[in-house]
Amino acid sequence: RFEKRIYIPLPEDHARAAMFKLHLGSTPNLLTESDYRELGKKTDGYSGADISIIVRDALMQPVRKVQSATHFKKVKGPSVSNPNIMVDLFTPCSPGDPAAIEMTWMEVPGDKLLEPQVSMADMLRSLSSTKPTVNEQDLEKLKKFTEDFGQEG
Repeated sequence: RFEKRIYIPLPEDHARAAMFKLHLGSTPNLLTESDYRELGKKTDGYSGADISIIVRDALMQPVRKVQSATHFKKVKGPSVSNPNIMVDLFTPCSPGDPAAIEMTWMEVPGDKLLEPQVSMADMLRSLSSTKPTVNEQDLEKLKKFTEDFGQEG
């Protein structure tokens, strides 16, 4: 019995854009529809697994911002215990911010920390450090194999 080999190409830009949205899920973020489209276009040659890695890294960017921050500022935000009540929270800021208070994340009470949301800048930073795992030569070999022995999916 012969196995059938089917070539399934890498996702197209609209599918990659949908993957970014899917992997972010319900995580609060600042991305717009046009950001997703731009990410889809910028990731030509990336596989679904590559996009998953980019998103996972981008999800860690706000945590890194909090951990490396030397200054925080007070902002109003929903209480952790009751989201209907607005309370003073602390979020990372630059030392030059007029409202900046010099402190580390360890000095911020746990229920008073407002983590920054994932932004397009976080995505682009993660994208710049993540290269596609499939290269052009691999794709050419797969296309040739498909032409000779297989079929397209």
